[in-house]
Amino acid sequence: MAEPSTEWREVIESGEAERHEAQGKAFAEMQGRKDEKFGTGRALHRKQVAALRATLDVPGDLPAHAKQGIFAIPNKYDTWLRLSNGGFNRAPDSTPDIRGFSIKVLGVSGKGALGGEAASQDFALINHERFSSATSEDFAKVVTTGGSTPGKLLLRVLKNPGMIPQLKLVQAALKEPFSGFATHDFFSAAPVAFGPYAVRVKLAAASDQVNAKASEDWAADIYQRLDQGPLVYDFQVQFFTDEERTPIEDAARVWDSPYLTVGKLTVPRQHPEPAFDKEVESAKFDPWNALVEHRPLGEVMRARKVAYFASQQHRSAE
Repeated sequence: MAEPSTEWREVIESGEAERHEAQGKAFAEMQGRKDEKFGTGRALHRKQVAALRATLDVPGDLPAHAKQGIFAIPNKYDTWLRLSNGGFNRAPDSTPDIRGFSIKVLGVSGKGALGGEAASQDFALINHERFSSATSEDFAKVVTTGGSTPGKLLLRVLKNPGMIPQLKLVQAALKEPFSGFATHDFFSAAPVAFGPYAVRVKLAAASDQVNAKASEDWAADIYQRLDQGPLVYDFQVQFFTDEERTPIEDAARVWDSPYLTVGKLTVPRQHPEPAFDKEVESAKFDPWNALVEHRPLGEVMRARKVAYFASQQHRSAE
């Protein structure tokens, strides 16, 4: 088994900043289109399924290479969770979609990835181990096209038939079964720094007891489980070993290296709190809200920095 390596590197292509800026504008334009039923909101992951309080517990027996950033010493962090459906609208829970599990670790201290002091350490996870697109350019085209009305979508595909294979990949991903936020694994699908190392993140499911009716109401499923007791997820990381097995710049590849559990995310028994729901809904969950030790890596993550900022600016202007 290949050992974790610090020999990773990012590759920034010519013209990347300009492409990311154009993508950010496209996302802001899509976000500005008012949803007929639910109004404005985030560009993606607009429907908040649940807002939860949790704790992230870091054990003291991690191997030396895993003692990095917030995992350097044993600790317990208060944490906010935002569970979401990935679409730009607020479709019913039964609609095929990408699901989001965003984590905001509070009480961190240190230099932030965007400069200044980090106010939190955020992880933005989805229910897929990889993205359907290797680069942000393909992803942005698919998302902004998919966010169109059916008529506009058909027109854009007719003008650019090269998009058809990528749209088919996205449709296939959307059709993959999703059992619920307690019983499914979630992934960063792109790398972040882990001190001098690079990792992808996985949140391993808290339960293997699937509720066949969960898709009717994801929030009801979560809160019914929390009525019975806490949910405990394994917080895991997968280390970079080499470019062949664990490419930094290709977000469409599944990494070939083992996962290591570096923490426990515990969601205690709780009920919906309208004021807290609103506070979480208005908060910014952004992988670039991070310590330098856990800064996002790779082209897709660099594009997200621009896109998230554009989305946040638009939300502030609403």
